[in-house]
Amino acid sequence: MRRRLMKNMTLEHLADVCHGTYIGSEEDKKKEIAGAVIDSRLVEKDYLFIAVRGEKVDGHSFIPSVFEKGALAVLSEKKLENPAGAYILVESTLTAMKEIAADYRRQLAIKVVGITGSVGKTSTKEMIASVLAQKYNVLKTAGNLNNEIGLPLTIFKIREEHQVAVLEMGISEFGEMDRLATMAYPDICVITNIGLCHLENLHTRDGILQAKTECFTHMTPDGIAVLNGDDDKLCTKTVVNGKPAVFYGMGKAAKVVKNGETEEVYIEKQVYATDVEAVGLTGTKAVLHYCPKGTEAETTIEVEIPIAGEHNVYNALAAVSVANELGLKAEEMKRGIESVQTIGGRSNLIHKDGITVIDDCYNANPVSMKASIDVLSKAPGRKIAVLGDMGELGTEEKELHYMVGEHFAGKEIDALYCAGELSAKIAEAVVTVSKRTEVHYYKEKEQLLENLMKEVKIGDTILVKASHFMGFSEIVKELIQ
Repeated sequence: MRRRLMKNMTLEHLADVCHGTYIGSEEDKKKEIAGAVIDSRLVEKDYLFIAVRGEKVDGHSFIPSVFEKGALAVLSEKKLENPAGAYILVESTLTAMKEIAADYRRQLAIKVVGITGSVGKTSTKEMIASVLAQKYNVLKTAGNLNNEIGLPLTIFKIREEHQVAVLEMGISEFGEMDRLATMAYPDICVITNIGLCHLENLHTRDGILQAKTECFTHMTPDGIAVLNGDDDKLCTKTVVNGKPAVFYGMGKAAKVVKNGETEEVYIEKQVYATDVEAVGLTGTKAVLHYCPKGTEAETTIEVEIPIAGEHNVYNALAAVSVANELGLKAEEMKRGIESVQTIGGRSNLIHKDGITVIDDCYNANPVSMKASIDVLSKAPGRKIAVLGDMGELGTEEKELHYMVGEHFAGKEIDALYCAGELSAKIAEAVVTVSKRTEVHYYKEKEQLLENLMKEVKIGDTILVKASHFMGFSEIVKELIQ
């Protein structure tokens, strides 16, 4: 079997791209690398090992061992004494890694779909990849490796056989998307929504919009923006880089929102859903509408999305929008949507010993928290929500937690278990507004877990959701062990 190398990525070229100094033999200088990693355990023959200084571990200490494993070269910030192979000396290996990724991406004859947004990036990525895989050889971001380290490492995995790359881009500050999109160089930019996330650095939803749309600057010349037309911020971006944006959402007509005596009109959608119907916790039925690219005749697709929640209909609409741009047929779209799978920590349904756990504890913000509460409210049997703090919400964090509690109080959910300083506000709102829900608040997660386990019964459905730093995955493990 022929070894798959990273085309044109010779050590000589890499040194030039990242403004580094090549130190090694003339023979090795002309060789192409077979891959690039920052984890010494993943090094294979002819790989480039990128030595990164972490908070706890300095990758430079593993340089001798990676040569033993067959590494062709290493990227280093230190001069090496008597190395067992070639190396490229740079000021910053992280900067060099991004420069190499941007250069490699531009050499690839591949379509790139870049996905960002406040909520739903990963699930939308999974949906789009599932659909596109019905026609193309697709590489997608693994898990949520969507930052300035994860994105270049994903780009390094692209090979000649790949036809489409679906890349997730997550940010928390201004300028970060600029750096990510420089590497991704997307042909299609998907933005799921502009919600209340990372307000500590981005301050307002307008700030979030500004930061997310930095990706437009780095699209390919024929690049297309695919945007949620039911989002009041995104619907204003009707033309991107001289081309009309593609909008998707619920119903074709422009969404109308009344604010007192005034009305706010959003935009008509080209790709839209009708007849949305929840199928308990097992999924959502919908009819998706679009005009195949190059035609004016509308096509409809009846689908049953195997994941609950209206937000997953939006994910399917984004997938149809992208698939239409890339020439897929309706039957391919339907097959991809109906075969999508959830991943751990994101609305993942787990059935164990007569109970159902909705594992949604990877991350949380007000929009995703409300969506998960809505899903739980449609479950059969006794419904229990286990909620924790949401992070990075800035100065209005207490008010935003209280707002989630008010939303919760309007749903028919039997019990609420909360832990965390900020989640006290969720509990407070539910106690104030709801007369139905049984509310339990604890300062510590361990207290919550101890008391929750005493009360769980066969037939219960339990939602577990909080920001990642709360460590609520431990609660999920305890519930299903």
